[in-house]
Amino acid sequence: MTSVTALDEHTWADATWPLGTHLTDGGGVTIAVYAPAATRLQVEVYPQALGADAVASFTAARGEDGVWRAHLGGLDAGALIGLRAWGPNWPYDEAWVAGSEAGFLADLDADGNRFNPNKVLFDPYSREVSHTLFTDRLADLGIDGGVFGTGGDDVDGVPRRQIDTGRYAPKGVVVAKNRDQGGPGIDGRPNRPGLRAEQTIIYEAGVDQLTGHPSSARLTDLLAGEPGFEDVPDIPAEYQGTYKGVGMLAPYLKAAGVTTLELLPVHETNASESGRAGATNSWGYMTLAFFAPSRRYASDQSWGGPTREFREMVDAFHAAGLEVYLDVVYNHTAEGGNWNGDVATTGFTSLGGLATAEYYQMTVDKILVDGATGTANQLNYSSETARTLVLDSLRYWSDQMGVDGFRFDLATVLGRLPEEAAPDDWGNLKRFFTDHPLLVAIADLARERGIKVIAEAWDLWGYEVGNFPRGWGEWNGRYRDAVRRFTKGDGNTGSFIDVVNGDYHHFQDNDGPQRSVNFVVAHDGFNLADLVSYQEKNNGEAWPFGPSDGGSDDNLSWDSGGSQVLRRQRLRNLWAVLMLSRGVPMVVVGDEMGRTQNGNNNPWALGSVAMRNNYAMIASSQPQNVPVVEGEDWAYHDNLGEFDSPSASVNPLFRFTTALMRMRQRHPTLQQARWGGVEPGGDDVSYLFRRPDGESSPQEGDRVVSLLIDAPDDHFAVMLNMDDEPVEFALPEAGQGLAWRRLVDTAAWAEPECNIWDEGTGEVLAGPQVVHAWSVMIAHRDPAGLADA
Repeated sequence: MTSVTALDEHTWADATWPLGTHLTDGGGVTIAVYAPAATRLQVEVYPQALGADAVASFTAARGEDGVWRAHLGGLDAGALIGLRAWGPNWPYDEAWVAGSEAGFLADLDADGNRFNPNKVLFDPYSREVSHTLFTDRLADLGIDGGVFGTGGDDVDGVPRRQIDTGRYAPKGVVVAKNRDQGGPGIDGRPNRPGLRAEQTIIYEAGVDQLTGHPSSARLTDLLAGEPGFEDVPDIPAEYQGTYKGVGMLAPYLKAAGVTTLELLPVHETNASESGRAGATNSWGYMTLAFFAPSRRYASDQSWGGPTREFREMVDAFHAAGLEVYLDVVYNHTAEGGNWNGDVATTGFTSLGGLATAEYYQMTVDKILVDGATGTANQLNYSSETARTLVLDSLRYWSDQMGVDGFRFDLATVLGRLPEEAAPDDWGNLKRFFTDHPLLVAIADLARERGIKVIAEAWDLWGYEVGNFPRGWGEWNGRYRDAVRRFTKGDGNTGSFIDVVNGDYHHFQDNDGPQRSVNFVVAHDGFNLADLVSYQEKNNGEAWPFGPSDGGSDDNLSWDSGGSQVLRRQRLRNLWAVLMLSRGVPMVVVGDEMGRTQNGNNNPWALGSVAMRNNYAMIASSQPQNVPVVEGEDWAYHDNLGEFDSPSASVNPLFRFTTALMRMRQRHPTLQQARWGGVEPGGDDVSYLFRRPDGESSPQEGDRVVSLLIDAPDDHFAVMLNMDDEPVEFALPEAGQGLAWRRLVDTAAWAEPECNIWDEGTGEVLAGPQVVHAWSVMIAHRDPAGLADA
């Protein structure tokens, strides 16, 4: 291999290059790793990821800042780097060789750090990692993940702590920065679409969910009858379920009316290549490396390939005028907690092996905290080091990879009071701080970079929606619950009106209603078609629809009395309410076409074809009656039945949902960053709620509500009837030279029209209007010149 040289120790100690492993302009690689309590750090170069020993090793030098640095000449992009660390619990002994116990004193030091030089680690700032702990290739070497453990458990006559992992551990991959060197190639800020938060419609999806189904190879045929989708290409088999394939799908999302793709986690996560039981995480919520794109989603498996391919995917979205957000998990990692509750036994391969006390919350007994996350290794944001890791990760994905925004899983963990607590007393950990330095710093970074940041504003210890600092958007679980309840007839009129109007009481101090991210369903629960089709979760089916563990039992769902017609109608109701509400709408992958998970509300471990967009649904009036995949006897539950469609090859739901999203995009009235007044006729946009008579105010228990969306030059009359009988609504006067026209009617009678009309073409309406049971009717007031009644 290429020769490797090192600078002298004095140069290392005095160096100031940033954290991480990077190619230098002058050749070679710089390495900077934060491990302030370590007493020795050894850098190793490996010829391959698995099954080989290091071919060179060098000792890094510690600077006064607690960072260990080394420069290795002769290395290039694609080099594989591993680290070994010694510390107070295991000081260096010249007699030590890999796999020995020389120097060992204890499995952890007084501060809870777990140094073990037999366990090879990767740099937490690695831009890629070679493989994960769940790789199937470990079995080919005759071992399993147990080799990564510390502690004194006996394994084939050897204490676990002595098992050398040099041949097995993930290695950091050196990735070039510039495109001419094979890197992502951004110097300075990306050229973003520049959408304001209130202009966005977010589409939440996993990489494999978008293009992993074989039907994506027939998109041009399946979309042939859909106006606006002419530029959508077929996805070749080799690109299905990859970043490359997602980039090719940008024209589909643009044509559908979406502005923003929010990807489920793409940071490297533990997952087996075969998807074997107990070693999968289809959603990716177990982050192994905060800077590394997951290798399983790359068609280019070369070193540096996932980075380049991800960057090209983002470029494709930006070229189409669309944004890309990432769902990020900074509250815990895939390193896990204490094995079997034993304080001496962990399986660290990165952060925890370098600076446990800096990165992880621990009890006074040095047990890793299993509290707000339920994952047994909650990160410690009392530590400036941990906060810096998050901010550096966000800067990398924003500045180098071009990402436009981030949604933070269990974001309240980032603002929890960072103090130790006894295992039976978590009280002083539970408090949430609006002005926590990390939450404020993330908001500041977002403002500086022109990106968006969105909190999942709850964790296992509490619910903090509306309490995040200015600049944060927040998933609004109140919106979800209120809309689900009202549209199944609960009569929770007050809470429904509040959330449709942007949840003023909770977001008035955070810039405006655009800080409320409105959703009815998300990845972790029923999708929309299942919400209206099942009374309770159905997680026990066989592959490919199950089985799944967990999943909420409190879904606020209703099976619509078993009526397929009513299910279709209620689906349209939910879409209409979502697109007309103040705030930012978020929809879930496949809901535009009626995708079903057969009632599974927690398929986190199911990386199966049944959980992916089956685009054949778009070209069928019986979308849930298409084959899951040709040649298999798997079947979707046909909960929606056959639409009264203009053609057997048309899915009226798809035409309805995409037209509705495009409509929202066309109307600034529906994209407001401030609340309006409570009277009509002003220079702002007012949401005026009344009873069907158009005069009196709604009362709690009302299942029928009228809404006038009043703007200076744009008006919508929304009539919501969640009762069992038709209801007559008063329609406001249109004004001289203007007319109300039917724009949307979710009732079953309008399915042949796909329940929506182009503006200026719908029936002219005047006087009282009868709205069918369990339906929503929307009238639009045409500007002068369109009213030709």
